[in-house]
Amino acid sequence: MKSLEKMKGLNLEKVAKAIEADAGESLPGLREALAEARAGKVAAVHTPEQIVARKRGRPAGTVKDDAKVPTTIRVDADVLAVFKASGKGWQTRVNEVLRDAVASGKVHA
Repeated sequence: MKSLEKMKGLNLEKVAKAIEADAGESLPGLREALAEARAGKVAAVHTPEQIVARKRGRPAGTVKDDAKVPTTIRVDADVLAVFKASGKGWQTRVNEVLRDAVASGKVHA
C-alpha cells in the first residue's frame, strides 16, 4: 500500500504533536495508534466491489446446527411473571423446564 509506505518516513512525534495541537488537548493512545498504523497493523480496507459482493447475513458456519427456533406461545400471565422476575436468561430457564418435562415423560407427542 502506498499510503503505508509514506507513513514509514514520518516523524510520529511530530505528527502526534500536530494532531494534539489541532485537537487542543492530549489524546491518550494516539502515539500507540500511529505506531501501529506505521507498522501496518490496521483494519482491513474494503473496496466498493468487495462490499457489493458481500452476502447478507451471518457467514456460513457461524450458526449452530441445533440453534433455537423462535416461536410464539401463550402462557398464563402469572407464570410468565415468575420467569421474567427470575432475571436475565428467563427464556433459557423456560426451555429447561420444558425439556425436563419432555425427558421425564410428562409431555409427549
